Order: sequence, then C-alpha cells, then structure tokens
Amino acid sequence: MPNIFSSVMGDNITFSVYMICTAVAFLCGILVAAVSSYKNQSSKSFILSLVILPAVIETVIIMVNGNVGTGIAVAGAFSLVRFRSIPGKAKEIAAIFLAMTAGLSCAAGYIGIAIVFTVIVSAAILIVMRIPMREEREMCLHMTVPESLQFTDAFNDIFDKYTSSCNLVSAKTTNMGSLYKLVYKIELCSKEKIREFIDELRCRNGNLEIMITDAAERGESL
Repeated sequence: MPNIFSSVMGDNITFSVYMICTAVAFLCGILVAAVSSYKNQSSKSFILSLVILPAVIETVIIMVNGNVGTGIAVAGAFSLVRFRSIPGKAKEIAAIFLAMTAGLSCAAGYIGIAIVFTVIVSAAILIVMRIPMREEREMCLHMTVPESLQFTDAFNDIFDKYTSSCNLVSAKTTNMGSLYKLVYKIELCSKEKIREFIDELRCRNGNLEIMITDAAERGESL
C-alpha cells in the first residue's frame, strides 16, 4: 500500500509531477479562500490572493530548491517589490499563513500532507466559528441626552432589563454645553429586542439621537 504522506518529488522534477503539485496547491487555495470568506466580508482581491498564493509559493520553492544562485536571484526580485496594505484581521492573517503552509508542503512533494492539513485546519476554523462567543453580543451605544438629565443613573432600570453588562466609556458636552453625548459598552441579552431597547431609551432621553453599533470587530486586528 503506497504511503500517501511520502513525497512525490524525485531527483528530477517532471512535468507531470509539477502539474500534480500545482493542482493540489490550487485546490488547497480554493478551500482556504472558501473557509476565509465564510460569514465574513472579504474583498475579491483577497480571495483571489488566497487561491493563487499556494501555487505561487510552491513554484518559487521548486525554483530555489538546492540552488543558491537562484535563491539569491528570487530574493532580489522580491526585494524590488514594495508591499503596502491596510491592517488585517487576525483571521485574514491566519488564512494567509495557512495558504503558505499548503504551498510549502506541495513544493516539497508532500501533497497528502498538504491536503490533510488544509482540511483539518479548515474544519477546525468552521467549528470554532459556529461556537457563540461573548463578543458577538457586545455593542456600542451612542446616546445624546439633555444637560438637565442626571444620566449617571437615569437609565439603570432599562439597562438591567435589556443588557447583561453596561459600562459608560465616555461622556462629552456638545451644542454649547446644552447636550451630552454618551458612549456605553453594552452586552445585550438578546439582539432581537434592540428596537424595544431603543424605544425605551428615547422615551427617557427626550427623543434625541441614539445609535447602536456592533463592537465585534474591535479586537480582531493585529
């Protein structure tokens, strides 16, 4: 019985072996891209990068394999490129490393390891993403109140009814000191009752501006 975890690379890399490794690299890239975009708003360019990254890494490593001169030439070519990017989320950075690992495995000829590793890690990511986390219920409440309102304890009964935790993050004056803008970090008991929550708040704050935003993204950047 052949060992699926053994390398398909021989002393000389043939066209068929290279095509097999490249095809597996593309398949791993497609799987990583699909998992990364699951319940996540990813740009088309990022998805495309994940698809082609394993094949690119695989080809570069095959070219450099055992050849110091080629390795220096490839390093020089990449040093001419200046990369600029916005700060990425932890999930996106992990997806890039997963795609690179799959490409490195294919470059060494261990296509069995590349497939099994990508499938296991992808399955683990999907399982973890389906587990409800506390931060999924965390929201930021922005509320405007008149200066005549004692806001320190004016909403305690409403917060006790609709939230499991509530902390005042900031308070500042506006409109020549006639209004206060308050920011709370809250954890809702249920997101289905946001409308009722807002209705009770605006009855208390004089029907001034109220805004609730999702705070789940605040801790994902690296």
